[in-house]
Amino acid sequence: MSKRILIVDDNPDSVTIMRTILENRGYQISTAMSGADALAHIKEDGTDLVLLDVMMPEMSGLEVLQRIKDDSATGLLPVILVTAKTHDEDVLSGYQYGADYYITKPFTAKQLLYGVNLFLGKGESVA
Repeated sequence: MSKRILIVDDNPDSVTIMRTILENRGYQISTAMSGADALAHIKEDGTDLVLLDVMMPEMSGLEVLQRIKDDSATGLLPVILVTAKTHDEDVLSGYQYGADYYITKPFTAKQLLYGVNLFLGKGESVA
């Protein structure tokens, strides 16, 4: 059974790039364009990992992250922030909210797969 990854990003280009890289490696991909959609999806569907953008309308990725981590049903779900926010204080803030890993945009396929493999343990080469 392939692992399920939820991509949460309001930028369709970012979603397409991540989806293509990950589907080519055999992952099942679901997407959400908003924080509210992401939280609903996580409650309804078995998700093994969340790739979460920080800057989104209505509910920021950090708020989504905090809700995931504060819920006993989803608190152990690994969440990787994938964001253009690159300042040290942004990265530290992400970890303070409970992020398990942080990838900055733009990223390479190798960087994305490295982060995903850390948590899903595919153990395959990212070269």
